[in-house]
Amino acid sequence: MYRPPHFQPQSEGDALKAIEAWPLATLVTDGLVATHLPMLLQGDVLTGHVARANPHWQQAPDGALALAIFQGPSAYVSPGFLATKAEHGRVVPTYNYVAVHVHGRIAWIDDAEAKRGIVRELTDRFEAAERKPWSIDDAPADYIDAMLRGIVGVRLHIERIESQFKLSQNRTEDDRTGVELGLDGRTDAGSRAISELMRAQGRPPSG
Repeated sequence: MYRPPHFQPQSEGDALKAIEAWPLATLVTDGLVATHLPMLLQGDVLTGHVARANPHWQQAPDGALALAIFQGPSAYVSPGFLATKAEHGRVVPTYNYVAVHVHGRIAWIDDAEAKRGIVRELTDRFEAAERKPWSIDDAPADYIDAMLRGIVGVRLHIERIESQFKLSQNRTEDDRTGVELGLDGRTDAGSRAISELMRAQGRPPSG
């Protein structure tokens, strides 16, 4: 990942918070094979699962290098937002965004109980905010058993993390204020989220 110093987060903890906040990953292995899946961060491991019918798990052997890409909100930044446009006109369009790259080695999991644990952990994490959280125990046991046969678990053992929080840190304070106000005037969720992150000095939400 190309990471200019001014766009790097203040600590690795910011990158970990971003993974928690935006857990949908693009898992990439050799040969440019990619799968989109939610992944949970558990210490130095990312955990998820893929469909058994997905050939990805057969094409990337255990121990293969892999990259999980997490992307947070993004927003187009118009030159019209920048105070310096009126001063000298030397401004161009850009995009603000949050991205985290997690590098490591992959392991596929096909043990039924291990997969049950992965599904339970994922479900508990994402159902926690629901008014009436659904549990894996709410479905018939034979149905869950059949569903588990249709997936393969995956763990990415983390070796290094790279991240970039491009939030106009290289602009003047007046330009940053202009970007925040410009994004506030839009209705899309990405623009609003980027504006909030800018006001929080580039720190991601706590999850």
